[in-house]
Amino acid sequence: MLNEGIEHGLTEADNLWQKDKMEEACGVFGIYAPGKDVARLTYYALYALQHRGQESAGIGVTEGNGIKIHKAMGLVSEVFTEQIISGLKGDIGIGHVRYSTMGSNLAVNSEPLVCHYLKGDLAVAHNGNVINAQELKKKLAANGAVFQSTIDSELIANLIARYAQDTLEEALTKTMIDLKGSYALVIMTEDKLVGVRDPYGNRPLCLGKLDNAYLLASESCAFDVLGAEFIRDVAPGEIVIIDRQGVHSHQFLSSVERALCAFEFVYFARPDSNIDGINVMEARRNMGRELAKESPVDVDIVIPVPDSGIAGALGYAEARNIFYDMGLMKNRYIGRTFIGPQQKDRDLAVHLKLNPVKRLIEGKKVGIVDDSIVRGTTSKRIVQLLREKGAKEVHMLITSPPVIAPCYYGIDTSERAQLIAAQKSLDEVRAYINADSLSYLSMEGLYRALGQECGFCTACLSENYPLGLPVGGKLGKHITEISTPKRKEVR
Repeated sequence: MLNEGIEHGLTEADNLWQKDKMEEACGVFGIYAPGKDVARLTYYALYALQHRGQESAGIGVTEGNGIKIHKAMGLVSEVFTEQIISGLKGDIGIGHVRYSTMGSNLAVNSEPLVCHYLKGDLAVAHNGNVINAQELKKKLAANGAVFQSTIDSELIANLIARYAQDTLEEALTKTMIDLKGSYALVIMTEDKLVGVRDPYGNRPLCLGKLDNAYLLASESCAFDVLGAEFIRDVAPGEIVIIDRQGVHSHQFLSSVERALCAFEFVYFARPDSNIDGINVMEARRNMGRELAKESPVDVDIVIPVPDSGIAGALGYAEARNIFYDMGLMKNRYIGRTFIGPQQKDRDLAVHLKLNPVKRLIEGKKVGIVDDSIVRGTTSKRIVQLLREKGAKEVHMLITSPPVIAPCYYGIDTSERAQLIAAQKSLDEVRAYINADSLSYLSMEGLYRALGQECGFCTACLSENYPLGLPVGGKLGKHITEISTPKRKEVR
């Protein structure tokens, strides 16, 4: 599903909807392609990854003698013009789309971040969240380091520069040992493209090929747009270095138990992507099927909340053999200039964003499927819309377990006090959104839908934080002991 706005300049309707969804932090892309128009290819790839961040976008390229970069606040289509793309000449390129989590949404925090160090220019694009960032920054600052932004990419660049006397592989290994938390990195030097994934594999990163060019991306859908071939996922704890000799893999850190973010499959990733061998669309349909087994509600029609509930609604309707249709129509062409300061304007904005199809739902018992409930405001408004259009009953069906805890690994979630499922019982949430019934998928059902019972981070659903907690982070009641990755010999 694609989110459709950026924080500054959002429509009133977008504000209402996006504040009640968890937001992915970033999307990253890299390409090593001497002789190709790497900036243009990166531009198209960022379009495919736009759902992972809508606040800023950037592209950096190199021809081997320095790094050129263009980045700004806004969507990919707003940041880049034909003139800008034509002026970015290079053989290697990296790109980034951003939604701020730990760093504020300022132009200085847009990526890729470019710096000059002992061995030349270096550009870094990051997805995730380093939970010991403040501790590391204090240590580096004590030795003279200066930070001009609040993003983790600048910290990572400083760590690489700190170990610049070593080979790039060794510098990256030492950097990974220092870092705690979640990260998928695309790094560019003047002659190399590098991909790095944290030892837990919390954020996705994959490797592809286009003719003689090699590519790295947060999701495989970026390869599909370019007509490129998906090769494989970058393994947890792996460093992939691409240069004129080809692709080199360095597994410097021994693996711990994998902790891939389960919400990639629930909401964040595009349905046409494959992550660690799991197809996102099929996983979401499976979630709907599992929910149908667990909560076989008596309804006349199943409809999705577009676009996030489509796959789950299809699965639920298939499993129950119930009529499925698009009972809510989404307006994708509101534009980002509609502002409604008065309550009546806000109410109008809701109708502008989603409009029920009265003929389909009037007099019917409606099952409405969505991927999650965060604060509950969106679900409440949707139930109200359906009742206004004549729905006899409205049953809310959620294809994930309740969101009960904040995420510290690169997702923008509300504070615990704003998470409705953390504050209210199931029946209290049902009463708040004014539904006739409310059903969540169980944790066991989620694991069945994903095809395995381990290897996922479900911190926001279980309060179990497998990568640890930042200083000041509140422990969940089910916190487990954290495994420490161990360094392997350099190969």
